Amino acid sequence: MRRGWKMALSGGLRCCRRVLSWMPVLVIVLVVLWSYYAYVFELCLVIYLIFYHAIFVFFTWTYWKSIFTLPQQPNQKFHLSYSDKERYENEERPEVQKQMLIDMAKKLPVYTRTGSGAIRFCDRCHLIKPDRCHHCSVCAMCVLKMDHHCPWVNNCIGFSNYKFFLQFLAYSVLYCLYIATTVFNYFIKYWRGELPSVRSKFHVLFLLFVACMFFVSLVILFGYHCWLVSRNKTTLEAFCTPVFTSGPEKNGFNLGFIKNIQQVFGDNKKFWLIPVGSSPGDGHSFPLRSMNESQNPLLANEEPWDENEDENRDYPEVSSSIAVETET
Repeated sequence: MRRGWKMALSGGLRCCRRVLSWMPVLVIVLVVLWSYYAYVFELCLVIYLIFYHAIFVFFTWTYWKSIFTLPQQPNQKFHLSYSDKERYENEERPEVQKQMLIDMAKKLPVYTRTGSGAIRFCDRCHLIKPDRCHHCSVCAMCVLKMDHHCPWVNNCIGFSNYKFFLQFLAYSVLYCLYIATTVFNYFIKYWRGELPSVRSKFHVLFLLFVACMFFVSLVILFGYHCWLVSRNKTTLEAFCTPVFTSGPEKNGFNLGFIKNIQQVFGDNKKFWLIPVGSSPGDGHSFPLRSMNESQNPLLANEEPWDENEDENRDYPEVSSSIAVETET
């Protein structure tokens, strides 16, 4: 009886947590809906509304894509099979467990390690983590090229939706800037006492205040992510330098400014401003910075991990002498 009561309580807490996780999104939606009403129905001229709606459409489109584009998880090649999982969990000898994971890692394009140089293994999802993949405790899964978990979109930002998140930030900055600049004229009228309507005064003051407040915070966040894109880094990699088989390398994925941008937005520039998927690759492996092979074992040849992989890509050799360590 007590066990059933505890399970019901645990289920209720999980349900409450899921509901509360949508509160930041609800706040943003309500603010945007109010700003739309105040701007369109209370204040603006037709000439302003044409450009306003163009920005508003892209703003809401990118926000929707950031929220509802599910994080992409590693495919089955990185998971332990059912039999291997049972054997791994039942095995009491650590050296045998290590050898199992080492054998699996040899066939996969994984070149990053933990801080101690061990193979990156998730003991929750029972998989060897692809490069730049991390386990999100909020989403309870491993996310390819994870950047961070964002409460304002109630979603994990990673390979599948990082482009949409950047576009959302860009259009949010543009949205706030446009509202602030066009409403400023009404603020001058309010200051001079030329707005007789009390309701209009309220909307003018709060539109300008909210637009400026969000603009300042968003432009800082957007500028930071632009810097990350220019260096081909994720937020996690900016705070914790990636470790490769040769050791820590903060610029291991830096391909140069243009190629770094293309790693997020793709080669076709006509898709850069539109929230459609155009990021190259599958999120499981990424091109590495060009270095001298004699100085960096990352560029050594390795057998392909999949028959369909590009035959021209060279992968570094994974040493079987590296220790295995779980990482969550």
